[in-house]
Amino acid sequence: MHRFHFSGEEESASKEEILIKLMDSYGDMVKKLAFTYVKDINLAEDITQDVFISCYNNLHLFRENSSYKTWIYRIAINRSKDVVKSNAYKRILPFKKFTVTSREKTPDLKLIDKNTHTTVTESLLNLPSKYREILYFFYYEELKLREISEITSLKEATVKTRLSRGRQLLKKELERRRFEYE
Repeated sequence: MHRFHFSGEEESASKEEILIKLMDSYGDMVKKLAFTYVKDINLAEDITQDVFISCYNNLHLFRENSSYKTWIYRIAINRSKDVVKSNAYKRILPFKKFTVTSREKTPDLKLIDKNTHTTVTESLLNLPSKYREILYFFYYEELKLREISEITSLKEATVKTRLSRGRQLLKKELERRRFEYE
């Protein structure tokens, strides 16, 4: 049994109960984060599943000096980066389209699909991942610089610099797209 600190509640819970609470609380966020790296919903779902399998298998390693949220984001970032670096991903990427082929879309697929068709989101996805992840955490997840620093294992000053540089790159990308459409 583990002591589980969640939403201010403290209770004794099994690994399975903890995993279910973590999946309910952070599943969508992990999927969206993974999507910003791989730009493919099916691959993002696979990564999400891998992240929670890893959480389950390593729950005993969780140190309470960080939050579950920080711990899960760190696992998600590492797994997403591993997938992007993989040879299989590099071979598949040029042939992948960013659309979902299923006829019936779930609500979360509809939301991601809608978001990926906005100019800002498309522009964000074109940025290098080191800027994209900082902007994603700051604007989409509304995390503070300190929290982003914990999740990414970067110094807060580095996060602030990447946020500033990312904003500049995003602005240039948006301007480039605006001129394309005119």
